[in-house]
Amino acid sequence: MIHLPLVRQGPLRALAVRVALAVGLVLFTVAVIYLDRDGYRDVNEDGLTLLDCFYYAVVSLSTTGYGDITPVTPDARLVNVLVITPARVLFLIILVGTTLEVLTDQYRNSLRVGRWRRKLKDHVIVCGYGTKGRAAVAALLENGYDKSRIIVVENREAGIRQAASNGLVAIEGNATRSSVLNEADVKNCKAVIIATDSDEASVLITLTVRQLTAGQVRIIAAVREQENAALLKQSGAHHVIVSSATAGRLLGLTTTAPPLIDVVEDLLTPGQGMALAMRSAERSEVGQNPRQLATLVVALIRRGKVLPLGGEHAVTIETGDMLVYIRVEESSVGVTV
Repeated sequence: MIHLPLVRQGPLRALAVRVALAVGLVLFTVAVIYLDRDGYRDVNEDGLTLLDCFYYAVVSLSTTGYGDITPVTPDARLVNVLVITPARVLFLIILVGTTLEVLTDQYRNSLRVGRWRRKLKDHVIVCGYGTKGRAAVAALLENGYDKSRIIVVENREAGIRQAASNGLVAIEGNATRSSVLNEADVKNCKAVIIATDSDEASVLITLTVRQLTAGQVRIIAAVREQENAALLKQSGAHHVIVSSATAGRLLGLTTTAPPLIDVVEDLLTPGQGMALAMRSAERSEVGQNPRQLATLVVALIRRGKVLPLGGEHAVTIETGDMLVYIRVEESSVGVTV
């Protein structure tokens, strides 16, 4: 099931809107009857008061119709045909608005899903919306990725609700199933991020994605244990992040070299301090040494491989290279007086 992000209306507000519409319709009907009160006759034959008009409007709109007040003139009967009867139908629609709203929401949601599918292209599928999945989505958004091009696949109801509340498209189901991944249009996506809490599930998802896409889609997976990293790569993952090993290295750095962990946290924390970024090499930079650029380049990527910048052989920039550099977030730049 596909859950598109919705702007939800509170139940009290929805109820208040319906009550206001019903009251407004009753008041409109009373005004119409009161203006043409001479065309009506009641059992007492003493004419209609304002209270009688309210009484007739309520029993007519609710289809009760006791018959003690009736239209007798042609004009009054014409008003009943053209005004009171449509108002009665509208009043009934308001009363059964809950059912109609459900049907309308289903139809509207099907239209939105159709439009969403037509626009879907080069999207990223995130399997799992736990701690790792949310962090991966935050990193994508931080680097300017459009939120509408991120799809979350999650089988936990809480994760689905959280993803939808964050404005993301969420698909409810198990990502190990090919039918669920096809709902996310895995064959035309740009990448699949696997951020589940189970290494076994990560391996199964990787195998399923590779089978469906013939290895044409980039797969990035996270595992808990180092021994499962090789298995994931054999299953078809292009990049494997070992969460336990990475956390262990950070713990070791904190013990032996505390300032280094501060630098790492600064690089990984969005919106403040320094941040890692990547861009294509400009034409004017071709042939230059990356160390001589104004920006602090820490790595050079050529045809998918990382080239070391140190050593005896100087590396020069070629057309098509990607530069990994350190940028300073604007919010962290201050003015010292």
